[in-house]
Amino acid sequence: MKPLRNDCFALPPGVNWTPVEEALERLRSRLHPVVGIDRNIPLAQLNGRILASDVHAPRAHPPSNNSAVDGYAFAGPLTEVPCTLPLVEGRSAAGEPYTGRVPAGHAIRILTGAVIPAGVDTVVLEEDCEVIDGQLHLNGTLKAGANLRKAGEDIQAQDRILTAATRLTPTQISVLASVGIGAVDVYQRLRVGVLSTGDEVKPVGAPVTDWQIYDANRPMLSALITQLGYELVDLGHVLDRADDVKAALERGAEQCDLILTSGGVSAGDEDHVSKTLKAHGEISNWRIAIKPGRPLALAMFQGTPVVGLPGNPVAAWVCALRFGAPAMALLAGGEWFEPQAYLVPADFTKNKKPGRSEMLRARVRDGKVEVFGSEGSGRVTGLAWSEGLVELDESAREIEPGTAVRFIPYGSFGL
Repeated sequence: MKPLRNDCFALPPGVNWTPVEEALERLRSRLHPVVGIDRNIPLAQLNGRILASDVHAPRAHPPSNNSAVDGYAFAGPLTEVPCTLPLVEGRSAAGEPYTGRVPAGHAIRILTGAVIPAGVDTVVLEEDCEVIDGQLHLNGTLKAGANLRKAGEDIQAQDRILTAATRLTPTQISVLASVGIGAVDVYQRLRVGVLSTGDEVKPVGAPVTDWQIYDANRPMLSALITQLGYELVDLGHVLDRADDVKAALERGAEQCDLILTSGGVSAGDEDHVSKTLKAHGEISNWRIAIKPGRPLALAMFQGTPVVGLPGNPVAAWVCALRFGAPAMALLAGGEWFEPQAYLVPADFTKNKKPGRSEMLRARVRDGKVEVFGSEGSGRVTGLAWSEGLVELDESAREIEPGTAVRFIPYGSFGL
């Protein structure tokens, strides 16, 4: 794969605050797949993988005309009803087709999924007719071709059935199997490294003092990576030491296609992630006009893209979803996506000031969307409480109960 340019994240001169939509478009335009291709991966291993090329059907589906119901087949249309048709010996069943030709003016017993024998083209449901002494009695009319599934009505031979960049799901794997495709080429799984930083941050299980906190970001981001279907590379936690940060980033550059960091990306004395990236790589500190969030470091380090997320858990979660998820999808060979949002009546009141987009932790109950009681970006309980985000654009808003707002469920990000 062609590597990313070292300056791919650079902002134009004079740009300070970047609106969310502009930042997303700029990010999308600078990325492309960075992973290789795994050849001939079997169906059982395809769930969640991303197609590397278009797939065409080697045969039609269904491959032949077949019956949609249990009943009796004859040549239609019938011009005179009621009528009686003699039944031929035998039947046509799924897996046991009738090999002869049904004579004109005759009918044959047929079961669901069975191939339509030569000489007939219409099927009547068994409950809509009556058989007496080997004769089929019909009391109503049927259109010719009724109750049939026509050959190729779903898929024609050589149809393109799936396109490159499609993330395969169980239903799409079913489509592959239905036309006899047992293996396809897919992109290799994107390897995503997750690194936490900070003197005040300690891994769960370590002893802590009153001024230290447990690392909530690394487990959260790690779970996000695996749920999105990527390969997790745990780069651990490092203190606010330039040498430690540099060593961790070097490990990540050797093992990963992308590195996610949390904390240390602002311009403070102890923000060693941004300092290290400036000293040894190419970095753009994007000040995104978003709450929570704002500082987002996008960098290249030894040929590997780095997304530096804010340290507060809520801000890290929001930026990982809104910016990281579509970016990772594109790097992994998939398609950049805009998460599906739904207009839902608000069950809350808010006076929003202009200038920044806001992402509120939210969930829907009884057809209305409610938001978490606090907007503090350190309130991790709001993450567990929420089932999605309310997205408010940069404009001023007066929101009252009943006001339509954009709700983005977490499922829209692939979760």
